[in-house]
Amino acid sequence: MTDYGKLFDLRGKVAIVTGSSRGIGEAIAKAVGAHGAKVVVSSRKPEGCQPVADAIMEAGGEAIVVPCNVSREEDLQNLVDETLKTWGRIDTLVCNAAANPHYGPFLEIPDDMYDKTMLVNVRNVMKLCHMAIPSMKQQASGSIVITSSVGALAGSDYLGTYCLTKAADVQMVKNLAVAHGRDGITANAILPGLVKTHFAQALWEDPEALAEAEKNTALGRIGEPVDLAGIAVYLASSAGQWTTGQSFVIDGGWAVSGE
Repeated sequence: MTDYGKLFDLRGKVAIVTGSSRGIGEAIAKAVGAHGAKVVVSSRKPEGCQPVADAIMEAGGEAIVVPCNVSREEDLQNLVDETLKTWGRIDTLVCNAAANPHYGPFLEIPDDMYDKTMLVNVRNVMKLCHMAIPSMKQQASGSIVITSSVGALAGSDYLGTYCLTKAADVQMVKNLAVAHGRDGITANAILPGLVKTHFAQALWEDPEALAEAEKNTALGRIGEPVDLAGIAVYLASSAGQWTTGQSFVIDGGWAVSGE
């Protein structure tokens, strides 16, 4: 008999969250920790991650810090290895870290910035999934969550390459869902709208851009990081075990506003 009270219970599960020192990643790490998961807090600098891990532990959860620069393949492998060394399993992998070094005309992006954006947002997301999946296959269960963007849904000039990579992430979860569904592994994408994070600071700190975003969003406001936390808990939990290959637009109604 199904215990409906435990649908979102993550006790006994281990979750890696990249880019979790602040913003959406921080909110997701704290949320899965609050629901019982053991959390690997990860970003480039350990000093940025430690306060998040401390907050999870102060709330009664378990967390460790494993620094990782997602542009370095050796760091990705260390992230997986340290997680398995500490807790012996990986139940949820949240690929949240991303890069956007170029804000300007799409076709004028320098080659090095294009390469970095593709490396961090696509290739190394694939690499990290590839490293984590064997553990998930061994236990016949696991969930992969990739933070994409509503930018994957529309054309863009000044964020063109970033949006290109986020569209690739949408396709990536479809590929992973098909390739590893029979292994008990789900794969899904979260597509946030404009959220009040450091990553998007240039947009929401501009009064005109903020006003335009609020005008074109059905709920009349931009998002807060916590607005993305619930969907991640759902996808990591047994509540989401029959959900795979999907893209969840969490944008306050921007995509449907028709403005």
